[in-house]
Amino acid sequence: MTAFLQDNFLWIKAFHVISVIAWMAGMFYLPRLFVYHADTPVGSAQSEQFKIMERRLLRAIINPAMILAWIFGLMMLFTPGVIDFATDYWIHVKLTAVVLMSAFHGFLARWRKAFERDENRHSAGFYRFANEVPTLLMIVIVIMVIVRPF
Repeated sequence: MTAFLQDNFLWIKAFHVISVIAWMAGMFYLPRLFVYHADTPVGSAQSEQFKIMERRLLRAIINPAMILAWIFGLMMLFTPGVIDFATDYWIHVKLTAVVLMSAFHGFLARWRKAFERDENRHSAGFYRFANEVPTLLMIVIVIMVIVRPF
């Protein structure tokens, strides 16, 4: 397995980046759909259309992209010689941010189900604020990976 990871590291990294881009695209778009959906009357044709869009976005793009990002990320993490957990402190911050991003993903899934049941309890303003969470976490992740400040 070690040889496979080392021999294919650049391919693994490329697929990780592709997966992360797809995941982030969905993480930015789904809360924006919630903003519009929150202002739509329950039971309206527009509300029903938002439900379809949100379900498809989460199930067809965001969920698979997150799973693949984790798989390829863990493959890179376990490639010998790439990360030294004793001295590469940036990886701890990055992994914490990724876990928080995954938790936020879970909140998005929960909120989508509430919309599906016509039980949304949050305002459009709440979702506007929530829409900033993935951006902030992405900034931390990118800085940790590119700059590696510590």
